Amino acid sequence: MFSFKKLISKLGIGLVLLFMIIGMSLTSQAFLSTNNIFNILLQVSVICVISVGMTYVILTGGIDLSVGSIVALSAVCLGLFTHWGVAWLGENPSQGALLAVVLLSIVGAVLVGALCGYVNGVVIVYGKVTSFITTLGMMGIARGLALTLSNGKTIYNFPEQLRFFGNGRLAVTENFSIPIPVIIALIVVLISFYVLTQTVFGRQIYALGGNREAVRLSGINVNKLEIKTYVINGALAAVGAVILVGRLNAAQPIAGTGYELDAIAATVIGGTSLMGGVGSVVSTSIGALIMGVLQNGLTLLNVTSYLQRLIIGMVIILAVFLDQLRRGEVSTGGLRRIFFRE
Repeated sequence: MFSFKKLISKLGIGLVLLFMIIGMSLTSQAFLSTNNIFNILLQVSVICVISVGMTYVILTGGIDLSVGSIVALSAVCLGLFTHWGVAWLGENPSQGALLAVVLLSIVGAVLVGALCGYVNGVVIVYGKVTSFITTLGMMGIARGLALTLSNGKTIYNFPEQLRFFGNGRLAVTENFSIPIPVIIALIVVLISFYVLTQTVFGRQIYALGGNREAVRLSGINVNKLEIKTYVINGALAAVGAVILVGRLNAAQPIAGTGYELDAIAATVIGGTSLMGGVGSVVSTSIGALIMGVLQNGLTLLNVTSYLQRLIIGMVIILAVFLDQLRRGEVSTGGLRRIFFRE
């Protein structure tokens, strides 16, 4: 017997992306051009990395509204660390010395992001403050620190070694190369996929979101486990900041505005349940691609940015609704009663 719910469950988010690509390619000849495809991948690379971190948190049943501000703070710290290091090297530094400064600055920026995540986790776990309120507070704190440290000004002009992480390309053949941000995003997705599916730590995260009390009774330290997910989330937000600074050759204290909503949207569209325990970083990356394809296609069709936000918002609501339908929390019988007054 035909079941609409089973059909939705089997189709998968990948098929949705395929249909969108086919639809956009039929409406715009420029959509499937090589330049446009790489443009989409570049656009989603930062959000993809941040969304993977968000997946860790949402899998435990939490939420993080501070990742956009953490991106800004990490970007400003990266800019300051790099400028201080270059100034310390003096005039005409060697390329190797500049590379060392850039790498150390990146490590410092990632540690800043991880520290913000750690603070979030500690307050949530030991302060018993909900993740929504805690990360909402951190959103203001991190943004305020970014503005204070930079005096509200954008930091410009970075060494080529740092710009490489945003604008560099890896040559595959003489006429084909892959942007470095895309490679970074792919590495993050693959590592996180392995961690969540092939390690004890990953299985514990799924279990924590599925049944917290059962995990606690099994002897696992649920507090440390939850804190680790926020640390990972903060660190990956900082990795996104590294890509962003490299692309723009600028560290902006207002960077990352709205990124938290985009990351949550990509995660939810990918099928990760806001209730926790269900989801995949691969599906999350597909969710980020769906948002990128949608935005790019609408731009090619000359749809205004205001209308784009409206359409994307509708897509998010539809994605959550379909997830509820897949989980059995909304019945098809109820839908028939709504639309057909049975």
